[in-house]
Amino acid sequence: MRTKLIHLFASALAIIFLLISCAKDEPVPIVDPNEPEDKVQYDPTPYIMPKLFPLPEMVIPEDNPMTEQGVLLGRMLFYDPILDKDSARACATCHIQEQSFTSGAIVLPHLNFAYNKNYLWDGHVSGTVEEVMYFEITEFFQADFDRINASKLYRDQFKRAFDTEVATPELAAKAMAQFERILTSYNSKFDKMLRGELIFNEDERAGMNLFFSEEADCFHCHNYLFFGDNLLHNNGLDEDPDEGHFAYTGNPIDIGKFKTPTLRNVALTAPYMHDGRFETLDEVIDFYSEQVKISPTIDPLMEFMHQGGVQMSPTEKRQLKAFLLTLTDEAFITNPETQNPFTE
Repeated sequence: MRTKLIHLFASALAIIFLLISCAKDEPVPIVDPNEPEDKVQYDPTPYIMPKLFPLPEMVIPEDNPMTEQGVLLGRMLFYDPILDKDSARACATCHIQEQSFTSGAIVLPHLNFAYNKNYLWDGHVSGTVEEVMYFEITEFFQADFDRINASKLYRDQFKRAFDTEVATPELAAKAMAQFERILTSYNSKFDKMLRGELIFNEDERAGMNLFFSEEADCFHCHNYLFFGDNLLHNNGLDEDPDEGHFAYTGNPIDIGKFKTPTLRNVALTAPYMHDGRFETLDEVIDFYSEQVKISPTIDPLMEFMHQGGVQMSPTEKRQLKAFLLTLTDEAFITNPETQNPFTE
């Protein structure tokens, strides 16, 4: 009996050791790595995008059509530290699904990413989603494609997605762009209200009216559907603002200009502002109400700058916050199609 218990204990330890090893070293493959090479077929399946209303229809480039195989490959690369030259981080290290694919102050959320034009707080990266992913792969991660091509798992996945077993930065960027295009948020309480699926309570309705009025002055930069404008602004954080976009253009008019972040899922993306100075939504609302600072490059859209902000009452602040909370999309942060494929 004692011998049997010892064997059972040893087996349990072996299983635990195996799980820990997988977690620390290599991702658990989602396809059989021992599958013979000649079994891998290129037979792409079109990826059917859901109806995104109230968002507009997404434009998909002709040279990178959405396929299930391409999306899966992009998802794997998003979560796998193999992209990083030191295997120390992955996209998902900083872009955490439960936090609307962000984490901390300096990381903007990957949310409705395909509708963007400018990327990063200081706006120094722009272009198509494919171009931005190419930048991430080659400059941010400095990916070693010899290592990626040494992986049978990835040779097979590139074959399935692009009919070649040779991984390249260009093809990896296309796959990651396909995955980024499915990171769409359109099922918040606000969206459901627009679709007539529910109605707002009194505070939410009053807060929405405030948000889209000159009185609260939010909508100039945070537009109706994306709750951002893809532009750069100096929003009056400091009398002597940080460099912002000036660091890349050298043009003094760009001092203090940072990208307008989307407010979708804003309740999940604290801390706020490019430097994370505000920990709560209440602090952000207080800032825009009575703490705005004037500097030479402050955006003229800050209409109430000369009185320090829009000067909201406690009731108006409560109502505005109630509306902002309706922008949380629980389906987006729990979508199984965008979760880590190596832990399924």
